[in-house]
This record gives sequence, C-alpha cells and structure tokens, in this order.
Amino acid sequence: MASSETSSTLIGALWSVDAEASTSSKIFRLAILALAGSMIMAISAQIAVPMWPVPMTMQTLAASLIGAVYGWRLGGATVALYIAEGAMGLPVFSSGGSLASLVGPTAGYIYGFVAAAALVGYLVEKGWGATILKSTVAMTLGTAVIFAGGLSWLSTLIGFEAALVSGFYPFIVGGMVKIALAVALLPIVGNLVGKIRK
Repeated sequence: MASSETSSTLIGALWSVDAEASTSSKIFRLAILALAGSMIMAISAQIAVPMWPVPMTMQTLAASLIGAVYGWRLGGATVALYIAEGAMGLPVFSSGGSLASLVGPTAGYIYGFVAAAALVGYLVEKGWGATILKSTVAMTLGTAVIFAGGLSWLSTLIGFEAALVSGFYPFIVGGMVKIALAVALLPIVGNLVGKIRK
C-alpha cells in the first residue's frame, strides 16, 4: 500500500513507498528525488533558447513541472535545495552560484521558483492537472507567482516602472511559451508514468 504522502502525485505513482517502510528508506527516496530535481533545475538554468525580445531560460518551466510531478511538499523542498546549492557557490544559476545571486536583481525570481513549485504542486494534487484548462490555469498561476516575486524585489532596487520594463515586458512571450510547454508535457509525463507502472 502506498503512503498517503505520495499517492496523489505522479512521482508517488511511479515510485511509491509502503506505509510500513523504514524511515531511512523514506528519507533515501526523498533525498534521491530532491537531488535529481535540483539537477534538473541547474541544467534548465543553463539552457538559453534564442527568442524575441530576449533569450528564454527554462527554470520557470522546470520549477512548475517539478511541482506538478513531485507535489507541493517535495516540489517546494526540491527547489529550495536548488537555491541552497547556489548559495553554497555551486554553479547552478544562470549566472553561476553565490550568495550575491540571492540578493541581486534576479533574487526575487529565484525565490519565486520555490513558491511556484509549491503552488503548482498543490493545485495538481487537487486535480488541476486533469484537463488542459485547469493545467493552463495552474501553470499560469505558477508563472505569475515567479513574476510577482521577481518584480517585487526588482522594484525595490530600480522602481516599479523600470522593473516592468526590464523584468516583465521582455519575458511575456517566453512565459507564455513555457506555460504552453508545461501544459503539453504534463499529460505526456502522466502517460509515461502509467506505461511504466504497467
């Protein structure tokens, strides 16, 4: 019998843990999944897709999908681990990795990844990944949370209007593309999990 912690998530359906499993087995599973997810975040930060008006990195997409697949608890914790790795100096952010990245102009977006993963994970656990419309709303809300975090921090540094010009308007098209990609990928991942379980 799968534990209630994992039964409502895609990753729980793929790799569940019996309720009677030892604590060390449960911790091992969570650690492996969190490390794998943080590696996906790190790789996504290095992918820059040429796009107008600015290149598009994939962290927003990765954070949303990790939340959708892992659920809100593990998804949020995984992205928090990614941030901790960057704070320790590991080159996991698009600009490398350091404590300076967590107080610089993009810091609000980085923290927003955690909130987005948790929010999307929560919504998908509640059934918001079941239809294209609900998935679109969930992914849009996740993206909005990232922009809200990024703009709120950036506006304290350069003012709200300037933050919109440099930190929002150029990324609208890319954000819409990543929402569409996430909505398209979610059922593919679900189908793959279903096939693996068979």
